[in-house]
Amino acid sequence: MSPPFLILDEYYDSLITKNISKKELVIFSILLFLFIIRLALIGFMGLMPQDAYYSFYSEHLDLSYYDHPSGVAWMLWLFTSLFGKKVFVVKLASTIVTLITQAAFATLATCFLDIKRVLLAVIFLFSTVMISVLSLIATPDVPLLLFWTLSLIALFLAIFRNYKKLWLIAGVLMGLAFNSKYTAVFLPAGLIMFLVLSPDYRKLLKSYWLYACLLLFIITAMPVVIWNYDHGFASFKFQSVSRMSEPRSSYFSITDFLGVIGHQAFLLIPILFFSLMAIFWLLFKKYRLKISAIPAEQLFLLSFFAPVFLSFLFVSFFYWVKINWLMPAYISGIILVVIYLKQKWVMYQLYCSFAIHLVMAVEIIFYPVKVKSDDTWVGWNELAANVNSIKKQYPGYFVFSADDYKTSAVLNFYFDEMVYSKNIIGEHALQFDYVNTNIQALKGKNALFIDSHPDLSNCGEHPSVLNKYFDHITPLQPIIVRKKGEVIRVFCVYACMKYNPSGVLKGS
Repeated sequence: MSPPFLILDEYYDSLITKNISKKELVIFSILLFLFIIRLALIGFMGLMPQDAYYSFYSEHLDLSYYDHPSGVAWMLWLFTSLFGKKVFVVKLASTIVTLITQAAFATLATCFLDIKRVLLAVIFLFSTVMISVLSLIATPDVPLLLFWTLSLIALFLAIFRNYKKLWLIAGVLMGLAFNSKYTAVFLPAGLIMFLVLSPDYRKLLKSYWLYACLLLFIITAMPVVIWNYDHGFASFKFQSVSRMSEPRSSYFSITDFLGVIGHQAFLLIPILFFSLMAIFWLLFKKYRLKISAIPAEQLFLLSFFAPVFLSFLFVSFFYWVKINWLMPAYISGIILVVIYLKQKWVMYQLYCSFAIHLVMAVEIIFYPVKVKSDDTWVGWNELAANVNSIKKQYPGYFVFSADDYKTSAVLNFYFDEMVYSKNIIGEHALQFDYVNTNIQALKGKNALFIDSHPDLSNCGEHPSVLNKYFDHITPLQPIIVRKKGEVIRVFCVYACMKYNPSGVLKGS
């Protein structure tokens, strides 16, 4: 097998010496369409609340944050420092980092596959909605997937090619992955799992290179640990104990499990997702508990796929698993599938991907179907412009919202001054609890409360909780965002007088 980075040269040489077939032309055309659509949507797609929230991270750089480590913050800080704080730049950052991830994936695939199947794996990955999501929305998964893929390359070369110094690089890369998202804990876990289960490489458990790798992982991950230590392990608790203690985690739900199957099939495209599940089941039937009989390279891939995939599928019976949580599993999972999958399936995958992305592009650009949720890309810039006009009429008023983090994060993106969240009314507000925390300094001031109504309902009485913190609340003209004359967003606005951070009820 040719060394990594060189194998693609062989394919390039073969391309220039033969005519391109009709099938190859169709494949190339669909891949070009997907590439152009993703680039075009950088400009067409508006700001997502996630883009804004992690940009808020980047404006308040720290070792870590309440709900995630700092990788995405540093990524966005780098791009916005170079190119300015713009929606286009935030999405460009995700697109470029995801392109690097795809190049790393191609390199990883050369470690396991011949040239034809490397190309098959790259096409399968490139065709997924997962790549579109990573390219268009800034989340911690963007740097996580990059460092996850690079970690697997380094670990493969250290274990199977005996490049000892790459153990050290692998440790740092795994630490950087952990500094992006906690899911990266599955990297050292998968490594140990592989070494324990592999009869050929179990001897490496005694190697000091392994322990140097794990030590560097711990050292590189220390910023997250230090931040948690300084803040009462708030983030670790939030991502573990707090999530599992939520009401939705207290019951058994087949419906939630099927929902996860559905959104993962959408994320990967159904052809690839159900092929992955079928091949995983066939491997189980073939080897069952005879782990030692699994070829070492396939066991390596399984060790970084199965724990993530099966763990979150199990959790989905008790807790709603978000669409992006399983993403790291698919890096090695896709390569494993391609080892067994017949090449004819790539055409079905591409046709399905073309159709899905065409529908996505129409929805993002023309918005024929209204998204009745704050997880949308429309209306936010109009909101910011209207709130800015209202602020001029009410000088000195601070601004806050209380719909989790979304409206507050978006307004913070567009404004230079702090926009507060539901910590103003005594509720936990994620990272907003850790930035400009001296809300006592706001005592006696007036405020503008922005209340999003994603269901497009009319503004009625203000939320009663406001009575506890303000002397008087006056409804103002709501902000109505329209597209082609149709209402697509509704935001209620209230002038709130004389803030009292202690929250004393009237008449008490």
